[in-house]
Amino acid sequence: MAHVDVTNLTKTFGTFTALDDVTMDFPDGGFFALLGPSGSGKTTLLRTIAGFLFPDRGAVCIGGQPVSAVPVEKRDVGMMFQNYALFPNMTVADNIGFGLRVRRVGAAEERRRVGAALELVQLGDLGNRRPHQLSGGQRQRVALARAIVTNPRVLLLDEPLSALDKALRIDMQIELKRIQREIGITTIFVTHDQEEAMTLSDRIGILRAGRVVQSGPPRDVYNAPQDLFTAGFLGDANLLEGHADGTHLVLTDGTRIELPVRPGVFEAFAVRPESLTLSADRPRGAGINAIPAVLRQRIFAGAMATCIAERAGQSFKVVARDRDMPDLPENGEVWLSWDRDSTLTIPHAS
Repeated sequence: MAHVDVTNLTKTFGTFTALDDVTMDFPDGGFFALLGPSGSGKTTLLRTIAGFLFPDRGAVCIGGQPVSAVPVEKRDVGMMFQNYALFPNMTVADNIGFGLRVRRVGAAEERRRVGAALELVQLGDLGNRRPHQLSGGQRQRVALARAIVTNPRVLLLDEPLSALDKALRIDMQIELKRIQREIGITTIFVTHDQEEAMTLSDRIGILRAGRVVQSGPPRDVYNAPQDLFTAGFLGDANLLEGHADGTHLVLTDGTRIELPVRPGVFEAFAVRPESLTLSADRPRGAGINAIPAVLRQRIFAGAMATCIAERAGQSFKVVARDRDMPDLPENGEVWLSWDRDSTLTIPHAS
């Protein structure tokens, strides 16, 4: 396994800058998710680490060794693609063992390692089947087994779960994390799915327009976003419109709400939907903010419910377990409340 470092990576395609001076480190044995909108540079960064692309400037190091000029087949990385890229005319076992045969591993050793990989992904009795005889989740496991059977130092995953339906995707998230923990391989994972990124990874990196805007443990990035883009992209955030006045925020209609005591200069304030509470009566207590609103819509989604409330022309989203959400009439007056310390404080751009 290996630590991966990228330093000052820049990659352009004509006049388009896909990576703009990107510096990141991926710890040995960690699970790192790259997250961002389409065109943010996630896949370009992954393919540059793999060796499918070469940077215009900057360096990639794997295990402390520069590999920016090393071809993909010599970087000792495993790659799993979105479409799995399985050979339809080969059996499952032959698909998994393909990389070993390319490396001229002996037949007995190939059988041993393919068997071990099949057991790891819980497909031990399906080695003689062909890809078309497998479910989507099983094909995904075959592709994962093929990526790890060569014992690579780094595993690179490019949206490998996107083709699966929601229920199977959740199951495979659990399996993928189990397998990664079991083999302890440094894993870098590209996804558009914010929840998936937070579920699977030890650390996440948020990219926008080819730049890293924030990175760190998922909980830290979620609870302390460094800009409005990150606050809104990683989960939902209700923006509080107004201006700071000492320890209070004065909303556009003059209402004053308490702010958390945190050092720094802040340019914006927000509150997560799950931090808001909906009630018929105004809650009171130390450190509790409360503002009146009108309930416009309630959306049932099984265990969870979402309510949309409106105040002074602004919509607020409230999320809670359905059984905890009060049964209040739509278009009726309600109170939105939250703990002062759950207010997100967005630092002023330097």
